[in-house]
Amino acid sequence: MPAWFSRRYLDLLGSIYIYNEHRGYTALDRVLEAVRARSPDNRDFIDAIEKHRADERKHYMMFRRWFEKRGQMPLLVDRTCGHIDRFVEIMFRTTIDRMDTNAIIGNDRLFEKLCRVISLTEQRGYVQVETLLDHPIVKQDPGLMKIFRIIKQDEPSHWAPYDGWLRVNSKRDPKWWERAIDTFIHSELLFLKLPVLFLSLRMKRRHDWPDEHDLLPTAT
Repeated sequence: MPAWFSRRYLDLLGSIYIYNEHRGYTALDRVLEAVRARSPDNRDFIDAIEKHRADERKHYMMFRRWFEKRGQMPLLVDRTCGHIDRFVEIMFRTTIDRMDTNAIIGNDRLFEKLCRVISLTEQRGYVQVETLLDHPIVKQDPGLMKIFRIIKQDEPSHWAPYDGWLRVNSKRDPKWWERAIDTFIHSELLFLKLPVLFLSLRMKRRHDWPDEHDLLPTAT
């Protein structure tokens, strides 16, 4: 039973992470396209977002290789397990796929809201990785430990450009209620969705890799 519990936990953890990493870099593709169109001369900001996007893609590929070494496909999780998905749905009242990125980029009020959402999501990811690196089950898997150490090293540079844009443009920091939404989303996943998924023994696995459907060319 302990061995089964550990395998199930790591299987579900990896599946949630590979979904979120893929969602992260594909959503940033749209942000990059819009920022390049609006502010083509703001190379520092564009370069920082490009690095963020490249890191998310790199993290996704690390999780894909982790599953490939296990000889398994990820469990089929959807946007209900995506932190940025839930945050966008609550803050913008639409899904990421239906969000009008160009309209948001063209409106400072909406773009500053998006910057705060991305920043809080990345900071949440950093805290979560710190927790997982000290988790007794995660410590049993050297491959995952290596992945999470790399993510921890990369993560601080991910929220920096968005905080920087807010600061340079004299926009406010996140308020308590925005941080409360971030905490709610994390708690909802940890204490409600994760236990339900853990006990859903008939949960299906993906039959393909998420990046097989990417619309834009990506580097490995």
